[in-house]
Amino acid sequence: MEWLTGPFEVTFVQRALWGGMLVSAICALAGTWVVLRGMAFLGDAMSHGLLPGVALAALLGGNLLVGALLSAAVMTAGVTALGRTPRLSQDTGIGLLFVGMLSLGVIIVSRSQSFAVDLTGFLFGDVLAVREQDLVLLGGALLLALTVSALGHRAFLVLAFDPRKARTLGLRPRVAHAVLLGLLALAIVASFHIVGTLLVLGLLIAPPAAALPWGRSVRAVMAIAALLGAAATFFGLLLSWHLSTAAGATVSALAVGLFFLSHLASGLRHRRQRRRPEPQT
Repeated sequence: MEWLTGPFEVTFVQRALWGGMLVSAICALAGTWVVLRGMAFLGDAMSHGLLPGVALAALLGGNLLVGALLSAAVMTAGVTALGRTPRLSQDTGIGLLFVGMLSLGVIIVSRSQSFAVDLTGFLFGDVLAVREQDLVLLGGALLLALTVSALGHRAFLVLAFDPRKARTLGLRPRVAHAVLLGLLALAIVASFHIVGTLLVLGLLIAPPAAALPWGRSVRAVMAIAALLGAAATFFGLLLSWHLSTAAGATVSALAVGLFFLSHLASGLRHRRQRRRPEPQT
């Protein structure tokens, strides 16, 4: 059992495990709505849209997290504003913001001669470099995400399945959509320095998508997604330790692998149910 427990006796691996589990819980809360509403492209756009703020903060010697929050706020406001334009589809607006913010980030990066290492960390993260203060911030982000999810659950639920009914019930769908974008931005900002923007979608989308065939309610899907994300974190760190692979990428790859295993098992279950003979009357 030494191969299973040995890596987690090291302090920085323990912090990485806790950090990954907290990120998994946050991403499960936001990612479930992303999967239910088909907003994966928006999640991708918002994760890459953090680059200008992060790059500017690095150049000015500021806090990268603050820069990421500012960029996330700009992306959220932009998506909300463009979503109200009747002649412009939501995907078109998101795509324009995606390209514009990414281009601006690359322009800022090009002004620096020493940002390559920081850019690599931004894209791929460094889960093994999680500090105690990072765990405190992630804990606070999780509490905030839980509060937003609990208060907005009814509005998010109606918005996901019948936006017109949300307006009829007086749930203010535009406000609910803006709050949901804020929850998504919170998950991405909290996660990008752990697994990076290129890999954050692995924990944001894969666990909820894997949990979808097994959860009978939205809350059940969230709970299962959080468990699957935690499992991907644990075994990803374990494999990364023994195989000397990139920790964040290994965690994300396992999360995607769990998605395929889940849907394969779900397909087999449905086949068995179809083959069962109907009870005789």
